[in-house]
Amino acid sequence: MGEAINITTEYITLGQFLKEAGIIDTGGMAKWFLSEFAVEVNGEEEARRGRKLYPGDVVEVEENGSFTIGTGEG
Repeated sequence: MGEAINITTEYITLGQFLKEAGIIDTGGMAKWFLSEFAVEVNGEEEARRGRKLYPGDVVEVEENGSFTIGTGEG
């Protein structure tokens, strides 16, 4: 299943997620990172840093593993 990244809002953008997961240091690095590394959201390749991620979404990041978006509840 992978590491859980919990959010307290309705959604988080892919760029925010990359920073929250500790994959990039700043939000400004998101565009570069997505152009250099493969990222899949729910099994589909994704390169838009503004892609909205909701609880239950699974994000696979090349060289970093699998992450699940959660709410921190239950």
